Amino acid sequence: MRFQEKVWLLIKKVPKGKVTTYKQIASALNTKAYRAVGTACNKNPYKDVPCHRVVNSNGNIGGFARGKNEKIKLLEKEGIKIINGRVDIKKYLYKFN
Repeated sequence: MRFQEKVWLLIKKVPKGKVTTYKQIASALNTKAYRAVGTACNKNPYKDVPCHRVVNSNGNIGGFARGKNEKIKLLEKEGIKIINGRVDIKKYLYKFN
């Protein structure tokens, strides 16, 4: 299975109302390729893979193929509060087992 497909499968596990980080995904895949995780998110062709739920480790929103404003709208629609462009990681983080 390609790296990107592994990333997308993990992202599908993140429930509504939660976020994960590029670093969490990379760690779950036993790599430090955080940027490659971001590239996989950007290239996601599937509507059922919620890449908007992936943020930076410090809570910053990070990028999104359809723009940051769209990412913020999607997160807020799921009940995640964005304050000054950040998500409260302690409150909303989803960790992979």
